[in-house]
Amino acid sequence: MGTERELRRTRASWSLLLLGAAGSGTLVSRESRAKVLVMQSNLFNEPDLKGLKQGQEIVTPREERALIASIDAIELSPFRFHGWLGKRLTASYGWHYDFDRGSFGPTAPIPDWLLPVREKAARFAHLDPDGLVQALLIRYDPGAGIGWHRDRPVFEHVVGISLGAPATMRFRRRRPGGFDRASAFLAPRSIYHLSGEVRHEWEHSIAEMAATRWSITFRSLAAAKRRAIREP
Repeated sequence: MGTERELRRTRASWSLLLLGAAGSGTLVSRESRAKVLVMQSNLFNEPDLKGLKQGQEIVTPREERALIASIDAIELSPFRFHGWLGKRLTASYGWHYDFDRGSFGPTAPIPDWLLPVREKAARFAHLDPDGLVQALLIRYDPGAGIGWHRDRPVFEHVVGISLGAPATMRFRRRRPGGFDRASAFLAPRSIYHLSGEVRHEWEHSIAEMAATRWSITFRSLAAAKRRAIREP
C-alpha cells in the first residue's frame, strides 16, 4: 500500500468521503457511510473489532448544538494524570476516577440535561439507562487528543457520543512481534459501544484534533465493583 504517509493520506480521503462531497456541506446517507466503513476496513486489511457497535445520527443537529452549549457552560478542567495536565478538558458525573490518587468514588449526580441522551445511548446499547452510572464530558480543542489506553477495570460497558469535528478512533492489540491495528471513523452525532473483546483486549486512542470535538461517554460499573458497593 506504499508508505505510512500515503496510508494516512488515503485514510483522510475516506474520512472526507464519509462527510460528503467536498464543499457541498451535505452528509451522505447512513447506508453509504456504513458501506464506506466496510470498504475502508477491507482496503487496509484491518481485523474485525468484535464488541464494537456503531450508529449514526443518534442526536439531531439541533440537539448537538444544545449539548455542545451545555458542555461549554459547565466548568471543565484539564485532565490530570499523576500531576501532569492534559490538553483535553473534562468533567465527570456519577462516579469519578482520580488518576492523581488512584482512587475511585461517587461525585455529583448526572445532570438532568444529560438524561435524555443517556436514554438514547442505553437504547442503542440494549442496556438499562440506570446502569449507565457515569457520564464523562470531554472537549478536545485543537491540539488535544487522548493516548493509548483501556478504560479502567472498574467500568464495563462504554458508550460514547461524538459531537463537533469528526475523528478517527485508533485501536491496537499486542501480539508477538508487534500489534494488531484497526480504526473506526467517528462522525459528528454518531455513537459507539465498546463491550467484550474490543473493550478488554484492545487499547484505543484519538490523535490530536485539528478542530474542536466534544464527546459524551457513559459507562456502567463492572460486576465486581457493583458487588463491592453492595457488600462494603
